[in-house]
Amino acid sequence: MSQETYSMIGLMSGTSGDGLDVAFAHLSKEGSWHFEIEEAKTFPFPEDLGEKLMRSHLMSGLELAQLDVDFGKWMGEKVRDFCDEFEFKPLAVASHGHTVFHQPKLGFSHQIGNGWALHASSKERVINDFRMLDIQLGGQGAPLVPIGDQLLFPQVDFCLNLGGISNISFEKSGKRLAFDTSPFNILLNSEAKKLGLDYDAGGNEARKGEVSLTLFNQLNALPFYTHQEAKSLGREDMERDFLPLIEAAKLDPKDAMRTLVEHFAFQIAKVILENKRKEKPLVLITGGGAYHTFFEERLGHHLNHSWEKYTASKELIEFKEALIFAFLGVLRLRGENNSLASVTGASRDSSGGTIYP
Repeated sequence: MSQETYSMIGLMSGTSGDGLDVAFAHLSKEGSWHFEIEEAKTFPFPEDLGEKLMRSHLMSGLELAQLDVDFGKWMGEKVRDFCDEFEFKPLAVASHGHTVFHQPKLGFSHQIGNGWALHASSKERVINDFRMLDIQLGGQGAPLVPIGDQLLFPQVDFCLNLGGISNISFEKSGKRLAFDTSPFNILLNSEAKKLGLDYDAGGNEARKGEVSLTLFNQLNALPFYTHQEAKSLGREDMERDFLPLIEAAKLDPKDAMRTLVEHFAFQIAKVILENKRKEKPLVLITGGGAYHTFFEERLGHHLNHSWEKYTASKELIEFKEALIFAFLGVLRLRGENNSLASVTGASRDSSGGTIYP
């Protein structure tokens, strides 16, 4: 496709499992890429659907096949509502889907949210299944956002996204590098729920806790942190590696959150310190964790207070991943690479995504 301005909808359903992010964005190319988020909205999951998504990895094949279609239909209905409310007509809808299994070493990653169901209920062209081609080329199929970081935020030194999982991307030796850096809200929210909270607003509860040096050292010793190649985290890693350590520590939830915050800040700062190209790198922080002011304080501590924070709008903080999936859809429609081998470890760059119809 040769047109230079694209009006797209991006959909993001993250591992935190709180709702569907929908962003309507205009992406244009005039030498370099530019974007404008015209409107964005989060549709909370209905209680029944949210519960099914959170236990989707435990379902039978038949139950999961049904949920795949039901979730696709529900997303399409929300897109239709969104387009009707704001009178939008997107070129296409690019959907991340909800990740159930992520096993790149075994050759698959499974996101549900059926493309045909999404297309039929939204009455829009749909692009989904962005990961599988990269995985078949030997890659992790993740993270996919870094090409958006590279082309939409060239002035930023480190793009840090704090969702269910934290991930980072940056330039090094002429290549884009990116990987998951640690868990984040997926573990913090689990502890917050023990206090009767959906999440720890601002990190106020974590701030009251004390660090368990034993758990802190055990978490830092996990094999994930010694891997140098492309790497990513999934729910399976939480259940196999992280949660058993947290449960065995038997900490008060505030102490567990305090220890987790220290662990995440330590690991993320380590990556920035090892890869920074200037004394005070510019860091863009997005995702729900961007509002965790206590984490930001601890990150600053581990960075020796030598960094600058990129000023981001509320829309960019909350909807950057939905925006970038819209951008991945544009690249797919243009037949241009939207997955970087330097990031995923695949044998080559590729243009992933299935288009319906």
